Amino acid sequence: MNLTLPFCDVVRRPVSRRWALAAGLVWLSPAALADNPGLTSQLTVHQVVAQANGDDALQPVTHIKPGDVLQYVAVFSNPGPRAVGRLQASLPIPAGTELLTASAVPRGVLASLDGKVYQPLPLMRKIRRADGQWAEVAVPPAEIRSLRWPEQALAAGASFSATARVRVGTAAPVPAPAPR
Repeated sequence: MNLTLPFCDVVRRPVSRRWALAAGLVWLSPAALADNPGLTSQLTVHQVVAQANGDDALQPVTHIKPGDVLQYVAVFSNPGPRAVGRLQASLPIPAGTELLTASAVPRGVLASLDGKVYQPLPLMRKIRRADGQWAEVAVPPAEIRSLRWPEQALAAGASFSATARVRVGTAAPVPAPAPR
């Protein structure tokens, strides 16, 4: 799936849950939009298929089933004549999927359980063990709901790309969205 629209169209357009699972959502901070309303994004999702030689091949998504790995690539472009400050890219991780944490590129990504509070990976939480003592444990990647890359500037004519992979959970298969 490939979607290219001005960012304000992506941000304001209501999206169905099915489309959100298959394609994800990406946004920029309102400050970045105010700096340059011509910013565009291109969001693609491909199915990752392991080849016999050990390499991965990216294929169009036609049907999603439990265990499938999907790769999201969001490209943000600034075709305008001046740099854009305070660009902050986020990628929601659809419910029913598990983030493959090592796949997030560029490095330095922050993750969130609720889309509000972001921290570096691996996310940690405190739990009380059976003996009453507190312990810090890693949050399972299946609980991560959003990624955010650090704020940055985007030069005139430049692009920024963000990539992440997810594994589809054991829920019922979800058909790919119809082409737009």
